[in-house]
This record gives sequence, C-alpha cells and structure tokens, in this order.
Amino acid sequence: MSRTILPLPPLDWLRSFEAAARLSNFTAAAAELGLTQAAVSQHIRLLEERLKTRLFSRLARGVALAPEGAAYLPHIQSAFATIGNSTAELFEPRAVQTVTVRAPISFALLMLVPALPDLAKALPRIQLDLVTIHRPTDYDLPGSVLDIRFGNGSFPGREADRLTTERLVPVAAPGLASGADWTSLPLLLVAGAREMWAEWFAASGLAGHPRRSHRFDSFVAAMEAASAGAGVLLGSRPLVDAALDASTLVRLSDFELSSSSGHFLTRASTARLTGAEQDFRQWLLSRLSDSAPA
Repeated sequence: MSRTILPLPPLDWLRSFEAAARLSNFTAAAAELGLTQAAVSQHIRLLEERLKTRLFSRLARGVALAPEGAAYLPHIQSAFATIGNSTAELFEPRAVQTVTVRAPISFALLMLVPALPDLAKALPRIQLDLVTIHRPTDYDLPGSVLDIRFGNGSFPGREADRLTTERLVPVAAPGLASGADWTSLPLLLVAGAREMWAEWFAASGLAGHPRRSHRFDSFVAAMEAASAGAGVLLGSRPLVDAALDASTLVRLSDFELSSSSGHFLTRASTARLTGAEQDFRQWLLSRLSDSAPA
C-alpha cells in the first residue's frame, strides 16, 4: 500500500510551534516572534488540524507539550538548525583568512602588487601576506605553504603550476632608444638565470659587443635603471609588459628569445592546501592564464 504523505506545514506554523514548545507559553512565543498571541494560537491550532494530532495540553497558566508534540519538537529544532547553519555558511560574511606567499621581489612588485585590487574583488575574505625572496636560500625558511619560484618547472619535492613563460626582448627608455643603433648602447646585466645577452644575440643573428654597464641582483632594479636611461635591458616578458603598455620602456627588436623558464606557483608535494590557499591558487592561475604565449 502506498503511504499518504502529508503536505509540509507552512514555516510560520512550525516557527510558532517551536517557540511555544521551547517557552511553554503562547504569549512568550508571540513576543519572541514579533506576533500577537492570537496569531501564535492560530498557527498552533492550524498545525494540529493539519497533523490531526494534539501537540499541546492547555493549562491554566501556559501550555505543556503532549507526547506527540514532545516527539515532534527535536525534529523541528534540528531542521531549523540545519537551515540556520547552511544560511550562515553560504551567505554570512566569513572571517578574513590570511594566505602567505613567498615570491621573488620582481614578480611580487610587477605581477602580484598590480593585481591586488582584482584579488580584493574576487576574494574579499582573503588577506595576502606577501614575503619577498632575495636569495634562493630564503625558500628554505619555514612559514609558507605557497612559493612562487623561477625556473624550468623542476622543483624536487614540490608540485608546480606554471604561471608565466618567459620571452626575452631588448628594451630601453624612449629617449635612449631614439637615434643611434641600440646595439652600441650599454647593456644592463641581471645576475643569475637572466644573464642571457650572449644567447639572445646568437639566436637573433645580430652581432653582440663586449660593452657592458651596470649589473643588478634583481630584475626589478635593472628595470628601474633601464627606465632611467642607464642602458638596454634584456626585458623579461611578461614582467615588462605593463611598462611597455605605458611606454616607459620601448622594445628595440621584434625578435623574442623564448625560454622554457618561467614562474611557477609551488607547494610541497605533501602539503594540503586550506580552502583559502586553494581559492588563491585558482585565482592566480586564472589571472595569469594569458601570460604564456599561444
């Protein structure tokens, strides 16, 4: 035989029942709910008629739950608690969560800092704690799950998501670039993986020259020197893209030397990301998805 299913009682009736049962008084329930005592009494009467069951015993002072009402009450309270918790979880403002990220100073200043307004809009509950890296050994210090590293993608013991693919192109300040053949100008050097002038000249087919100028331990410092007119920088795209768009630097050649190197968002292979860290990871990957050439 099929079972007859009662239609779900209106929420107002159930709210009145729960409050009256908890307070053992229709008048107190009405005050809590912002209703009249007559409205609460009517809700209870209609609910009892719907269920065809007496839920309360009416007393001289207040009411007492009937056995059926006492059995019904915990189910109603549990349902209200579930609705309340789900509403709070989905819609109430959550506490701000901090995500700590270590990154090379050039990437931090040229890529992450300009993106902070977008991060605030996309993930308003995330607060970024950005730690800039100056030496490779800084990555060995504790305190961060997420690291942004420059390299070819091979980082032993770490999972890596590619953020950028580097392309190298000569750039200089507009005033310095006009007039003379740029290959006769001083060449700015960056220590480490980006000291690649010899490779660029060999790949481009242009004749290099031994004239050198200043040498820097960070790309962002060399970029500032180039903007000041100190010489020609082998610009790393996409790090220099904003400066090219703003015309504070101009490119001096159409040839770009593509590299397998780039920036990667890394984490220990055994690390388990928090919800906030996972949200930041997804946002950053989406934000920089156009950095790699097609």
